[in-house]
Amino acid sequence: MRVLVTGGGGFLGTAIVRRLISQGDLVRSVQRSPTPKLAAMGVECIQGDIADTDTIQRAATGCDLIYHVAAKAGVWGPYESFHRANVVGTENVLTACRSQGISKLVYTSSPSVVFNGQDEAGIDESAPYPDRYLTPYPRTKALAEQLVRAANGPSLTTVSLRPHLIWGPGDNHLVPRLIQRARAGKLRRVGSGNNLVDTTYIDNAADAHLLAAKLLVPGSAVAGKVYFISNGEPVPLWNLIDRMLACAQIPPVSRGISARTAYLIGAGLEFAYSLTRRTDEPPMTRFVARQLSTAHWFRLDAARRDFCYTPQVTVEEGLKRLAEWLSSKER
Repeated sequence: MRVLVTGGGGFLGTAIVRRLISQGDLVRSVQRSPTPKLAAMGVECIQGDIADTDTIQRAATGCDLIYHVAAKAGVWGPYESFHRANVVGTENVLTACRSQGISKLVYTSSPSVVFNGQDEAGIDESAPYPDRYLTPYPRTKALAEQLVRAANGPSLTTVSLRPHLIWGPGDNHLVPRLIQRARAGKLRRVGSGNNLVDTTYIDNAADAHLLAAKLLVPGSAVAGKVYFISNGEPVPLWNLIDRMLACAQIPPVSRGISARTAYLIGAGLEFAYSLTRRTDEPPMTRFVARQLSTAHWFRLDAARRDFCYTPQVTVEEGLKRLAEWLSSKER
């Protein structure tokens, strides 16, 4: 197949691209920055903004399937920038599918689209979208997900996946951020530390995308559906964070603050940053305070049933691979 991956140069995008190439697909990627590593793999690379209609139309030409992975992530920033990347970008992808006759679309969503600030303990895909969001990212991802779900039909089959906290070797966001903050002495345990959280090892996240794509035909079990994706191994969040830090030879987090204090600090910083029009990210926000102090684990029954999703790499094995990767970077 001829496949387009938006955001193919990112952490998840690259993992998906590698699998597509290994199964003999012809892969094209569109991303904002140059990606020599993809070009070296034989990927046709197009540099541009997914919010630009012409860029997406050009990238989609001749393709059979699109993995729409690109997004603007983050916990702080103007709503317009998130809307442009996540909503307008998705609208452009859907328009390109229709105009180019592309019949299959796999969309990378996020569990945060249904996060209401409370514990999510074993919820499934029936959980509703909340009435309000604490930050633009989940709000705009929810709008985009709804567009993708509504677009499913006889001529375009769509499926939306919600992988939770992707990590592993090659991670350029979650693990490096934890390490940086820990080494700077800026990492604090928020809340009791006993909140159960499930995560997704990078290989499992990529596998889920390809498994779902194989069933993308009108009327199939996955058509128009949305699925939570994770390792299926809920563990206390701060225990996992300490184990990730140990992979980089960093001692456990020893200091902490209450969930309420963190939330109030986040609210105060958001107000101050908005008042002074600062564009850098505050060290704490209301969204982060709630994310770090509440449970986040999801039922995987639907993904297991509909496209036989079974995580192949456990958290234990993933941590071993992460430690080896971090060690190789130090050499």
